[in-house]
Amino acid sequence: MELNLLIEQLKQHLNRLKDRFEKVEPPENKKDKEFFHMVKTETSPVYELLEEWEEKSLDLVKGRKVDVHPHQVTSTRENMELLLLHSYYIDVRRKRYMELYKSIHYVFDQLLREL
Repeated sequence: MELNLLIEQLKQHLNRLKDRFEKVEPPENKKDKEFFHMVKTETSPVYELLEEWEEKSLDLVKGRKVDVHPHQVTSTRENMELLLLHSYYIDVRRKRYMELYKSIHYVFDQLLREL
């Protein structure tokens, strides 16, 4: 898949995750196996997209002069993985969540401008 399409899909997931964080109540039992399997099922496709995005973004960043550093790509993947979990477990303050959210969007938008 092309990098710009990956980014657009990830941005859509990012927005849905934010909606979930804001509208869904935290799970009653964070150790519930059923809840864990539901989270795993729903987030697996996003993790796969994220992995593909990281590979293609690193190729782009290392191969050309762009305004995004390879470390930013890696950090963005890690931040999105954190955000994925926080969106389901709702175990972080809103301010921290929004910092991650905005940081991820910033890097995605930077890469889109470079393409």
